[in-house]
Amino acid sequence: MLNRIPPVTKNLLLINILIWAICSLAPQVGASLDSKLALHYFSSPDFNAIQLFTYMFLHSGFTHLFFNMFALWMFGQVIERALGAKRFLFYYITCGIGAALIQEGVFAIMLDKYVNMFTPEEFEDIIHRGARYIQGGMNYVDPTLAKINALVNGATVGASGAVYAILLAFGMLFPNQPIYLMFIPIPIKAKWMVLTYGVIELLLGASGAADNVAHWAHLGGMIFGVLLILYWKKRGDLNDRWFF
Repeated sequence: MLNRIPPVTKNLLLINILIWAICSLAPQVGASLDSKLALHYFSSPDFNAIQLFTYMFLHSGFTHLFFNMFALWMFGQVIERALGAKRFLFYYITCGIGAALIQEGVFAIMLDKYVNMFTPEEFEDIIHRGARYIQGGMNYVDPTLAKINALVNGATVGASGAVYAILLAFGMLFPNQPIYLMFIPIPIKAKWMVLTYGVIELLLGASGAADNVAHWAHLGGMIFGVLLILYWKKRGDLNDRWFF
């Protein structure tokens, strides 16, 4: 089966599964990777710019990994064959980084209402002490401080932003392809599936749902995805030639 999967999709699957296996079998290594490579807000003491790239190769558990890798396997190989290997890799990485940037931008907007409640020194102290609390599996008791700390020092992991971009590409390139979803007995056209996912993520993100899911990163991946697909379509260039 692996031999039938195109190379970029196959290697992305293997890399994600290998990293998850290492983190699961060696929890101390996993904790170290999370602190260094998971995405933190840019003002967190644990932030490093490389995290905008590395976070998409970490996952919070087997279920998180399974659903992301299943979608990557199911749709990624179709999109890779449509775009070509180099363009598909560029698309995947760019949309994954774009998802991280959108997430960081939304966090900046959410934090803005708290900044004026404290002096710069107090705010910095909250963040630095909060980072130590998060590392110890704790948080502030005060709900306002806890919210600030979760936004700044909480970590985002997962390939979901890039995977949602792949779903977006499938919906744009094969809009009328019927898709069978679990628990739904009738096929749904790809374009309606993608639109439904996008609306759900927007509503959940706007509601501030406390479900530990990076809804804005999902939307960010889709936003960068639609911009790239529209740009390439405008150029009339969706093959694997040089694409800048």
